[in-house]
Amino acid sequence: MVSMKTLNDYAKQNGIKYRAAWNRFNLGKIPSAFKDDFGKILIREDIPDKPFKVICYARVSSSQNKKNLDRQGDRIISFANAKGWQVSSLIKEIGSGLNDKRKKLLKILTDEAVTHIVVEHKDRLTRFGFNYLEQWMLYRNVEIIVINTVDTDKEDLMQDFVSLVTSFVARLYGLRRTRRKTEKLIKELKE
Repeated sequence: MVSMKTLNDYAKQNGIKYRAAWNRFNLGKIPSAFKDDFGKILIREDIPDKPFKVICYARVSSSQNKKNLDRQGDRIISFANAKGWQVSSLIKEIGSGLNDKRKKLLKILTDEAVTHIVVEHKDRLTRFGFNYLEQWMLYRNVEIIVINTVDTDKEDLMQDFVSLVTSFVARLYGLRRTRRKTEKLIKELKE
């Protein structure tokens, strides 16, 4: 894999001032440095390809859906095998798609060796902010593969609406639970 960096990046990486890097370039002391068509100095860097590591991720919201979790995992593995990929591991997790503290998912997202994450639907990874997550992973050279994508904008909009309602209902129930706990605590303190 080939990467390009600017002379400014080179200077920062080597702990020198830009002027010193520019002098090195003019003296021909930076291998693979060149000026592009616009006069910008770029440095070509060969980055060794990291080994192919495919992680399959399956998630359901509650333990009542455990059978669905197993079937979802099987479908994802079958898809990866049909593509000819060797799956490093299948990660199964039970937790809300709104929960941003799922330990198994966080472990996958921070694993430097991962090159591909395969999910059945994008909402299995996260209910909101999928595009941010996808862009961040692409920046790290990790591809997220969604097996079943939404075919129309209408379906995507409806899915977002359902996710939004689900989110607010969950927060509402959480507030009610918190209010009941507070009321109970006040009652106990009065007694």
